[in-house]
Amino acid sequence: MSEALAIQNEPNALAPLVIGDRAPLFVARTTMGERELSDYQGRWLVFFSHPADFTPVCTSEFIAFSRDFEAFAAIGCDLLGMSVDSLHSHIAWARSIEDRFGVRVPFPIAEDPSMAIARAYGMLQPGAADSSTVRGTFVIDPEGIVRAITWYPMSVGRSVAEILRLVEALQTAHAGDVSTPEGWRTGDPVIDASPISADDVASHAPTADAPDWYYRLKRQ
Repeated sequence: MSEALAIQNEPNALAPLVIGDRAPLFVARTTMGERELSDYQGRWLVFFSHPADFTPVCTSEFIAFSRDFEAFAAIGCDLLGMSVDSLHSHIAWARSIEDRFGVRVPFPIAEDPSMAIARAYGMLQPGAADSSTVRGTFVIDPEGIVRAITWYPMSVGRSVAEILRLVEALQTAHAGDVSTPEGWRTGDPVIDASPISADDVASHAPTADAPDWYYRLKRQ
Protein backbone atom coordinates (compact mmCIF):
# COMPACT_ATOMS: atom_id res chain seq x y z
CA MET A 1 0.00 0.00 0.00
CA SER A 2 1.72 3.19 -1.16
CA GLU A 3 -0.05 5.24 1.50
CA ALA A 4 -0.10 2.38 4.02
CA LEU A 5 -3.88 2.65 4.01
CA ALA A 6 -6.70 0.55 2.63
CA ILE A 7 -10.46 0.66 2.98
CA GLN A 8 -11.78 -2.87 2.67
CA ASN A 9 -15.01 -4.18 1.20
CA GLU A 10 -17.21 -1.21 1.96
CA PRO A 11 -19.69 -0.61 -0.89
CA ASN A 12 -21.23 2.36 0.96
CA ALA A 13 -17.89 3.76 2.13
CA LEU A 14 -18.77 7.34 1.15
CA ALA A 15 -22.19 7.36 2.85
CA PRO A 16 -22.34 9.01 6.28
CA LEU A 17 -22.39 6.43 9.04
CA VAL A 18 -25.31 6.16 11.43
CA ILE A 19 -25.71 4.30 14.69
CA GLY A 20 -26.21 0.61 13.96
CA ASP A 21 -24.01 0.54 10.84
CA ARG A 22 -21.09 -1.82 10.57
CA ALA A 23 -17.90 0.19 10.94
CA PRO A 24 -15.90 0.33 7.68
CA LEU A 25 -12.85 -1.90 7.80
CA PHE A 26 -9.47 -0.31 7.19
CA VAL A 27 -5.74 -0.94 7.46
CA ALA A 28 -3.46 1.95 8.42
CA ARG A 29 0.03 2.71 9.66
CA THR A 30 0.09 3.93 13.25
CA THR A 31 2.61 5.00 15.87
CA MET A 32 2.46 1.41 17.16
CA GLY A 33 2.72 -0.45 13.87
CA GLU A 34 0.11 -1.37 11.32
CA ARG A 35 -3.42 -1.65 12.64
CA GLU A 36 -6.59 -3.12 11.15
CA LEU A 37 -10.04 -2.42 12.50
CA SER A 38 -10.49 -6.20 12.72
CA ASP A 39 -7.68 -6.27 15.31
CA TYR A 40 -10.22 -4.93 17.81
CA GLN A 41 -12.83 -7.62 17.24
CA GLY A 42 -14.13 -8.87 20.57
CA ARG A 43 -13.42 -5.60 22.39
CA TRP A 44 -15.02 -2.19 22.53
CA LEU A 45 -13.21 0.59 20.69
CA VAL A 46 -13.26 4.37 20.86
CA PHE A 47 -12.03 5.50 17.44
CA PHE A 48 -11.55 9.26 17.38
CA SER A 49 -10.15 11.77 14.94
CA HIS A 50 -8.56 15.17 15.33
CA PRO A 51 -8.02 17.92 12.73
CA ALA A 52 -4.23 18.20 13.05
CA ASP A 53 -1.20 17.39 15.17
CA PHE A 54 0.46 20.10 17.28
CA THR A 55 -2.83 21.95 17.83
CA PRO A 56 -3.79 23.07 21.36
CA VAL A 57 -7.32 21.64 21.60
CA CYS A 58 -6.21 18.26 20.24
CA THR A 59 -3.22 18.23 22.58
CA SER A 60 -5.50 18.73 25.58
CA GLU A 61 -7.68 15.83 24.41
CA PHE A 62 -4.77 13.47 23.86
CA ILE A 63 -3.40 14.25 27.31
CA ALA A 64 -6.82 13.45 28.82
CA PHE A 65 -7.25 10.25 26.79
CA SER A 66 -3.75 9.16 27.82
CA ARG A 67 -4.40 9.80 31.50
CA ASP A 68 -7.64 7.81 31.35
CA PHE A 69 -6.18 5.01 29.20
CA GLU A 70 -6.16 2.53 32.09
CA ALA A 71 -9.77 3.38 32.95
CA PHE A 72 -10.82 2.51 29.40
CA ALA A 73 -8.70 -0.66 29.48
CA ALA A 74 -10.36 -1.71 32.75
CA ILE A 75 -13.75 -1.87 31.00
CA GLY A 76 -12.39 -3.74 27.96
CA CYS A 77 -12.23 -0.71 25.68
CA ASP A 78 -9.33 0.24 23.41
CA LEU A 79 -8.47 3.67 22.04
CA LEU A 80 -7.38 4.51 18.49
CA GLY A 81 -6.65 8.08 17.39
CA MET A 82 -6.42 9.25 13.79
CA SER A 83 -5.72 12.33 11.71
CA VAL A 84 -4.71 13.09 8.13
CA ASP A 85 -1.20 14.03 9.28
CA SER A 86 1.70 11.74 8.47
CA LEU A 87 3.06 9.01 10.70
CA HIS A 88 6.26 11.04 11.20
CA SER A 89 4.20 14.00 12.40
CA HIS A 90 2.28 11.76 14.83
CA ILE A 91 5.52 10.39 16.28
CA ALA A 92 7.01 13.87 16.71
CA TRP A 93 3.83 15.17 18.35
CA ALA A 94 3.57 12.22 20.75
CA ARG A 95 7.21 12.77 21.75
CA SER A 96 6.54 16.47 22.31
CA ILE A 97 3.55 15.68 24.54
CA GLU A 98 5.73 13.36 26.61
CA ASP A 99 8.61 15.85 26.78
CA ARG A 100 6.55 18.96 27.53
CA PHE A 101 3.67 17.56 29.57
CA GLY A 102 5.15 14.38 31.05
CA VAL A 103 2.39 12.26 29.53
CA ARG A 104 3.12 9.26 27.30
CA VAL A 105 0.48 8.51 24.66
CA PRO A 106 -0.14 4.77 25.28
CA PHE A 107 -2.45 4.10 22.33
CA PRO A 108 -1.83 4.14 18.57
CA ILE A 109 -2.39 7.17 16.34
CA ALA A 110 -3.20 6.26 12.74
CA GLU A 111 -2.28 8.32 9.70
CA ASP A 112 -4.81 9.13 6.98
CA PRO A 113 -2.93 11.20 4.37
CA SER A 114 -5.42 10.51 1.58
CA MET A 115 -8.41 11.23 3.88
CA ALA A 116 -9.81 7.84 2.82
CA ILE A 117 -10.69 6.77 6.36
CA ALA A 118 -12.19 10.18 7.13
CA ARG A 119 -14.42 9.93 4.06
CA ALA A 120 -15.36 6.31 4.76
CA TYR A 121 -16.55 7.34 8.22
CA GLY A 122 -18.41 10.41 6.94
CA MET A 123 -16.06 12.86 8.64
CA LEU A 124 -15.59 14.79 5.40
CA GLN A 125 -17.99 15.67 2.66
CA PRO A 126 -17.10 14.11 -0.72
CA GLY A 127 -14.67 16.41 -2.51
CA ALA A 128 -13.50 18.22 0.64
CA ALA A 129 -10.04 19.67 0.08
CA ASP A 130 -8.80 19.67 3.68
CA SER A 131 -9.31 18.09 7.08
CA SER A 132 -10.91 21.06 8.81
CA THR A 133 -14.09 19.17 9.70
CA VAL A 134 -12.40 16.06 11.04
CA ARG A 135 -13.26 15.81 14.76
CA GLY A 136 -15.42 12.74 15.20
CA THR A 137 -15.73 10.04 17.84
CA PHE A 138 -17.09 6.55 17.13
CA VAL A 139 -17.83 3.96 19.79
CA ILE A 140 -17.65 0.53 18.13
CA ASP A 141 -18.84 -2.60 19.89
CA PRO A 142 -17.08 -6.02 19.95
CA GLU A 143 -19.02 -7.11 16.84
CA GLY A 144 -17.84 -4.10 14.84
CA ILE A 145 -21.13 -2.18 15.02
CA VAL A 146 -21.16 1.59 15.53
CA ARG A 147 -23.01 2.21 18.79
CA ALA A 148 -22.49 5.97 19.23
CA ILE A 149 -21.19 8.93 17.21
CA THR A 150 -20.29 12.43 18.39
CA TRP A 151 -19.11 15.46 16.43
CA TYR A 152 -17.30 18.50 17.80
CA PRO A 153 -16.09 21.69 16.11
CA MET A 154 -12.40 22.51 15.96
CA SER A 155 -12.67 25.12 18.70
CA VAL A 156 -14.26 22.96 21.43
CA GLY A 157 -12.53 20.05 23.16
CA ARG A 158 -14.34 16.81 23.85
CA SER A 159 -14.94 15.56 27.40
CA VAL A 160 -12.98 12.34 27.81
CA ALA A 161 -14.79 11.67 31.09
CA GLU A 162 -18.11 11.79 29.21
CA ILE A 163 -16.81 9.42 26.53
CA LEU A 164 -15.77 6.96 29.24
CA ARG A 165 -19.20 7.29 30.87
CA LEU A 166 -20.84 6.77 27.48
CA VAL A 167 -18.96 3.51 26.88
CA GLU A 168 -19.88 2.23 30.35
CA ALA A 169 -23.54 3.10 29.73
CA LEU A 170 -23.52 1.40 26.31
CA GLN A 171 -21.97 -1.72 27.81
CA THR A 172 -24.60 -1.82 30.56
CA ALA A 173 -27.49 -1.38 28.13
CA HIS A 174 -25.92 -3.93 25.77
CA ALA A 175 -25.59 -6.56 28.50
CA GLY A 176 -29.20 -6.49 29.67
CA ASP A 177 -32.71 -5.38 28.80
CA VAL A 178 -32.23 -1.94 30.35
CA SER A 179 -31.69 1.69 29.48
CA THR A 180 -29.69 4.28 31.40
CA PRO A 181 -31.12 7.60 32.65
CA GLU A 182 -29.54 11.03 32.27
CA GLY A 183 -26.06 11.27 33.75
CA TRP A 184 -25.99 7.57 34.65
CA ARG A 185 -22.76 6.23 36.12
CA THR A 186 -21.67 2.74 37.08
CA GLY A 187 -23.54 1.64 40.20
CA ASP A 188 -26.53 3.92 39.64
CA PRO A 189 -30.02 2.46 39.10
CA VAL A 190 -30.95 1.64 35.51
CA ILE A 191 -34.29 1.95 33.73
CA ASP A 192 -36.23 -1.30 33.49
CA ALA A 193 -37.12 -1.81 29.84
CA SER A 194 -39.09 -5.04 30.33
CA PRO A 195 -42.43 -5.23 28.50
CA ILE A 196 -45.45 -3.96 30.43
CA SER A 197 -48.96 -5.32 30.06
CA ALA A 198 -52.20 -3.38 30.39
CA ASP A 199 -52.75 -5.10 33.72
CA ASP A 200 -49.34 -3.88 34.94
CA VAL A 201 -50.29 -0.30 34.04
CA ALA A 202 -53.69 -0.53 35.73
CA SER A 203 -52.29 -1.99 38.93
CA HIS A 204 -49.17 0.14 39.19
CA ALA A 205 -48.57 1.59 42.64
CA PRO A 206 -46.18 4.56 42.70
CA THR A 207 -42.84 4.08 44.48
CA ALA A 208 -39.69 6.14 44.81
CA ASP A 209 -38.03 4.11 42.04
CA ALA A 210 -41.17 3.87 39.88
CA PRO A 211 -43.32 6.98 40.24
CA ASP A 212 -45.39 5.84 37.25
CA TRP A 213 -45.56 2.80 34.95
CA TYR A 214 -43.43 4.36 32.17
CA TYR A 215 -40.48 5.22 34.43
CA ARG A 216 -39.25 2.29 36.47
CA LEU A 217 -35.76 2.23 37.95
CA LYS A 218 -34.14 -0.92 39.23
CA ARG A 219 -31.00 -1.63 41.17
CA GLN A 220 -28.32 -3.71 39.51
